[in-house]
Amino acid sequence: QSSSASAFIVDAVRTAGGRRNGCISHWHPADLGAEVVNALLMRNKVTGSLVDDVIFGCVSQIGAQAGNVGRNIVLSSILPESVPGTTVDRACGSSQQALHFAAQAVMSGTQDIVIAGGVEIMSLVPIGSARDVGQAAGRGNASGKEMQSRYPDKFSQFYGAESLALEFNISKEEMEEFAVNSHRKAHEATASGRFRNEIIPIAGYDKKSNQNIEHERDEGIRWPIDIAKLKSLPTITPNGRLTAATASQICDGASA
Repeated sequence: QSSSASAFIVDAVRTAGGRRNGCISHWHPADLGAEVVNALLMRNKVTGSLVDDVIFGCVSQIGAQAGNVGRNIVLSSILPESVPGTTVDRACGSSQQALHFAAQAVMSGTQDIVIAGGVEIMSLVPIGSARDVGQAAGRGNASGKEMQSRYPDKFSQFYGAESLALEFNISKEEMEEFAVNSHRKAHEATASGRFRNEIIPIAGYDKKSNQNIEHERDEGIRWPIDIAKLKSLPTITPNGRLTAATASQICDGASA
């Protein structure tokens, strides 16, 4: 019989998602991460010194997201510098993995209060930056000769999605229908205030109007959608099914 303690998610906050080069693309990742950490602490009236650890997921740990961005978020927040922080990369599931590690720490009895989160400013640090910039600087390839001999072909999440679509016989039209419904539901949820309790307003900048704004709505929601334009988009791979409309968005944001 297990004697582990129970772990609970007490609260969660996030910024509204930002489009590539959109309203929050000017934010430094550590500062943006600190915004959600601060909001979480103040909303729940938690004394910062009681936090045992801060774990943040971040994929592209280079440039502004290098140097242990999880720790840099602590140093940029209202938490005392005595609180540790670390960063984890499990690709698109990085912040989810941060949450798993936090729960495991509590359940093991090692820690009592852990903040888990994620941050990514893809406008500033595009996906693949760590690999591409490092290789261009002569710092080597991410895959050594053993990996290259075992997996000589290039593989990405796009090829993975195409493989799954083929295996489960999901057509391009079905994906497009799902995408339209997803945007519609997100628009309706926003309009009805479903996200109001989780989104914290932050300072944004609207390039079209050249004005500072309060960013509190997800920029990635497209509604209404031009169905004809959506269907006319080219596939990402030759003879494939996936298009930009049915692929994951390039997004800036943070959560905790």
